[in-house]
Amino acid sequence: MTAGSISASNRLQPDPRGEQMPEHGLGRLAGWCHDHRRRVLAGWIVAVIAVIGLAQATGSRLDNNFALAGSPSQQAQQLLSTRFPVEQGDTAQLVLSASSALDDRANAATIDRLVHALQPLGHVSGVQSPISAGGAGQPSADRRIGFVVVRFDAVAAKLPASAVDRVIATARRFARPGLEVALGGAPIEQVVSAAPGSAETIGLLAAVVVMLLAFGSVIAMGLPILIALLGVGMGFGLLEALSHLVTVPTFGPDMMVMIGLGVGIDYALFVVTRYRQSLSEGHPPRDATIVALTTAGRAVLFAGSTVVIALLGLFVVGLGFMDGLALATIVAVALVLLGALTLLPAIFGFIGGTIDRLHVPGLLSRRSAETGGGFWSRWSAVVQRRPWSCAAVALAVLVVLAMPLFSMRQAFSDAGNDPMSLTTRQAYDLLAQGFGPGFNGPLVVAADLRGPHASATITGLDSAIRRTRGVSSVAPPVFNAARDAAVIVVYPTTAPQSAATALLVDRMRTQVIPEVTAQGGATAFVGGETAAGVDTSTYLAGRLPWVIGTVVLLAFLLLMVVFRSLMIALKAAAMNLLSIGAAYGVIVAVFQWGWLRDLFGTAPGPIDPWIPLMMFTVVFGLSMDYEVFLLSRMREEWLRTGDNTKAVSYGLVSSARIITAAAAIMVCVFASFVIGDPLRILDVFGLGLAVAVLVDATVVRMMLVPAVMQLLGTANWWLPAWMQRLTPRFEVEATPQTPFPQPVAVKVAE
Repeated sequence: MTAGSISASNRLQPDPRGEQMPEHGLGRLAGWCHDHRRRVLAGWIVAVIAVIGLAQATGSRLDNNFALAGSPSQQAQQLLSTRFPVEQGDTAQLVLSASSALDDRANAATIDRLVHALQPLGHVSGVQSPISAGGAGQPSADRRIGFVVVRFDAVAAKLPASAVDRVIATARRFARPGLEVALGGAPIEQVVSAAPGSAETIGLLAAVVVMLLAFGSVIAMGLPILIALLGVGMGFGLLEALSHLVTVPTFGPDMMVMIGLGVGIDYALFVVTRYRQSLSEGHPPRDATIVALTTAGRAVLFAGSTVVIALLGLFVVGLGFMDGLALATIVAVALVLLGALTLLPAIFGFIGGTIDRLHVPGLLSRRSAETGGGFWSRWSAVVQRRPWSCAAVALAVLVVLAMPLFSMRQAFSDAGNDPMSLTTRQAYDLLAQGFGPGFNGPLVVAADLRGPHASATITGLDSAIRRTRGVSSVAPPVFNAARDAAVIVVYPTTAPQSAATALLVDRMRTQVIPEVTAQGGATAFVGGETAAGVDTSTYLAGRLPWVIGTVVLLAFLLLMVVFRSLMIALKAAAMNLLSIGAAYGVIVAVFQWGWLRDLFGTAPGPIDPWIPLMMFTVVFGLSMDYEVFLLSRMREEWLRTGDNTKAVSYGLVSSARIITAAAAIMVCVFASFVIGDPLRILDVFGLGLAVAVLVDATVVRMMLVPAVMQLLGTANWWLPAWMQRLTPRFEVEATPQTPFPQPVAVKVAE
């Protein structure tokens, strides 16, 4: 034997039969981030500072513009802007409530000083006093409530916030004992918002408790929260800059926080769980990092991409504010996803194997969240022994919860739903008290006049509107200087968000106006903020079935490719509809019907039309996460054994614990907005998401799915041969092999 051969025989070399976790894609990214952890951390710090600086430099331009281009209300607005240029700007109402008559000497003097103080302010084009000759309709019948009309030189979305703030500050200086001042109208609503609630704090505290119970480790608990907070923080800065390019409603940042915290903690939770599992199996930190990203990280990337793809579908709706809401959510998901896939592996490099050093005594467990056992084994046996009963119970629960959705009424909620502390709500209540609820949502009839009989047509239209059922009062027609256009302001008897008001808009458009203008001389459009809301609500309600159909079809095709099965894809599509239906039903029962109103502290009202659209796309993405996590375990066992019963049991037991923990965190975050946020629309959205996730992770994934799959047997995994050939192969998770070779002695021949 030569010296060379002896030397070779003493070296340890990889076993050629040993398998490695392939370091390509996410595996290579994980290794690079782990090895260059200081560079990655520095990059994130620089990015955070840059985004904060950008936000400070640009500021925000949030815009509650819900108008629908080309609608009758927009045609009315366009006619006003071209024929009445002085009145093209939006107006605000400074509502006054006095203990004595407004035209008493002391009150009159205060109102005169208020009007003179407002007139020279920037962007104010006119001020109309309730006690002047032109303000005949501005004091109430008892003359104790009235309003000053402040007209701006631009619509609310284009007004500088500072200009509106100066009007608010000036008006508030004139409030005194015996004279209350409140402000309302679109410009005021653009800048006035409720003080931040405690939603984020409550949600984070609940997530801390859940993860401490699940991990028992302080560091393991803190990492998901750190990733979520960094992603959401950067999202805030980016959204402020993007608000100058797209229409982002004032509640868009709150939406971003809600979704960002929920999915950010969830995604990081999956990666941290897999990292701890790999450490407990004896893998060194670098290899554990690669395993975590190549398995859980790949599933997280799939889940986040699914949410983003679903949200991209909202851009086809064709409304600016829906684009802004979708963009806000996409920014949040993308940033927390980026943090989970880059910053988290870098942090693993810093903490190494000490992730469990700080722990809660008695709670620390290195057992994988995927090993299940105990309760879930017993539960799986119950479901599989009685699949018909379990399926029937689960289906009954979902159907009962979904029943109220068939009475859902979609309309934009008005300022009567604002918190009592806001001046917009105070102004709304005072106007309703002094003039009736419909005074808060006037309808503006804009008429284009032609020919010699135009004036007579407007006179007839004015008379016809006054006789219309549902009309409280009508202001006299106002003609422009050229007398080729006229405006009639109509006050309904009911509130802006009332179904009766929407019926009045339809009645005026389809009956009253056509009957009068049929003889020629004028073309009239019903506009104003209330009519614009009716137009947009109708449009969005009509788009909802198309969005649902598109998303369900996408889910079907995606799951058919991933699991190579027709029945699994069909079942998933049906169950997605059931879980979202249950969430819709609950928000209708609580916020529209008024059930549990004392608990939730809200008055009955319609469901804002953007909520069902946003809820469906977000819930679809989140439910796909749990669906893939559960079914991938089932398919893994099916491919190994060919036994459907074992596959269903293994999938349920191995995934139940992590799904339960992840869902509990999301439910806590979403539900915290219901109890900790003063805005009704966020209450509705938060409760809907919380119910959807809770139902999806419990009734659907832990009961209905295994029961139905047990009943279907081997049919679960059937795909026609011709589709097998045409369907591309795609694996959500790479199979975790040993990430580093086992050393063995290589025998060298003599």
